[in-house]
Parts: sequence; C-alpha cells; structure tokens
Amino acid sequence: MYPAMDLKTTSIELCGVRRNCGYTLAEVLIMLPVAALCLAALLTVSLFATRSFHALINYAELSGKNRYAANVMIREIRQANRVDSCSANVLVLVDSDGSSISYTFNATSGTLTRLKNGVSKVLLTGCDRLKFDLGERNPVEGTYDVYPAATAATAKVIDISWLCSRTILGVKQNSESVQTARVVIRKQGT
Repeated sequence: MYPAMDLKTTSIELCGVRRNCGYTLAEVLIMLPVAALCLAALLTVSLFATRSFHALINYAELSGKNRYAANVMIREIRQANRVDSCSANVLVLVDSDGSSISYTFNATSGTLTRLKNGVSKVLLTGCDRLKFDLGERNPVEGTYDVYPAATAATAKVIDISWLCSRTILGVKQNSESVQTARVVIRKQGT
C-alpha cells in the first residue's frame, strides 16, 4: 500500500576520499566536555549578572527609603520645641504644636516607627542597628564633635546613625553604608 522507503546514508567526498556524515566517538568525547565547560561559563556569568542586578535594585530601593526617613526626621527635629526624652533607640520630641513625636527602633523586627497623635508609620524596614545621641551646640575644640548633653532638657543637637541591609538571593548583605545625620533643634534657645 505504501511505497517502500529506501534508506541511504548520505556521504560526502573530501579530498577524493568518500566519508559518511556524522560524528565519530572521538569527536563526541571531545565535544561533550567543551560544551559542558561553555555551559558552565554561561551559567556563572548569568548568576553573577543576576546577583549584580538584584544588588543594584536593592541599593537604589534602600537609598530612597533611607533618604525619605532622614528627610522626615530632620525636618521634624529641626522644627521641634525640645527633646522630651531619649535613649539609644527611642527619641521623643515636643513638636511646635505641643504634641509629642516619637521615633522608636525595634531591633527584633528591624523597623523604625514614627508615632504622632496616635498615628503610627514605619519609616524604615530591614534596619540592623539605629542609635540616637544627644549633644550640646558647643563643639569639642579641634574636632567636629559636640559635647554630650547631660539631660534631654539641655540637648540641642541630635546625632542619628543607622545601618540597613537586605537579603539578596538568600544571602544577607549590607547593601547600604551607615547613614548618619547631625541635626540642630532650631527653635530651642542657645
């Protein structure tokens, strides 16, 4: 019913010698490791590029969030009437309208939270450490440092430093350097 198929091998003639097309065992044994090596190199470059891309996106995201948190804190600290209380991870200010603003760092959850008039807002996430220090306006001679404030009532300068990081492809990396700000309370007397 169907015509019989005639199977023929294809052959070529090179330099007057007739050869069948295909690969010999020796050619295959040489080609497989070379192909595996090329594939491994391609996968390595691909993994490196993926990590770099994620790190770049992560850095840009952290930079934006750090800039936003710094802008909010600096603006409100400058406009505050005074410092109500301060510890290494909690800062409470009396705002120009007489209400209280607090910034609280929770080391367990890695968040910095702002609280004013019962409204809470998370300013930073992925924060590994954060510290508030109080100082006076008088600089220490020969340095850029200020004298530490004895109490919250004498504080006129607030130093803030923090470090944030993220997990990139399963590895926790510091993708943002330590951020610092020295803010002078403008409304408080000299």
